[in-house]
Amino acid sequence: MVHRLEEGDEARQLDLCWWIIANCRLIPFILLTDEASFTRDDINNTHNSHQWSDKNAHAIVEKNSQHRFSVNVWCGVIDNHLIGPAVLLNRLTGHTYVDFLQNELPLLLEEVLLAKRMRIVFQHGAAPAHYSRLVTHHLNLILPK
Repeated sequence: MVHRLEEGDEARQLDLCWWIIANCRLIPFILLTDEASFTRDDINNTHNSHQWSDKNAHAIVEKNSQHRFSVNVWCGVIDNHLIGPAVLLNRLTGHTYVDFLQNELPLLLEEVLLAKRMRIVFQHGAAPAHYSRLVTHHLNLILPK
């Protein structure tokens, strides 16, 4: 799998760099998060999985399983703290994501200093569940205080 830059990506990346420079004091408070899906036959969501090889540019992953299941694993990083991993058993939807944010994330953040939790800047990934109407409606209620 190869990612290619789209028109405008370079400008957005540069804007992000300038934002980080201008807001460097926020960096210790940014909670960076992502999820990955794993299945019984070791096939994971290729959005977050890449194979790099100098020898085989056409590497493939065989998938073959009679009974399929998948599990989502969430993880986060804030400053020098690894948060999680947390297993999300069901398909990631707005409802399951809100449930996770309201009920599990506060427990995962207990080891982070309260002063830091009070200033969290939450970075969601690009999954549709992160931007569902339910999540955006409850966002202020979700973040631990």
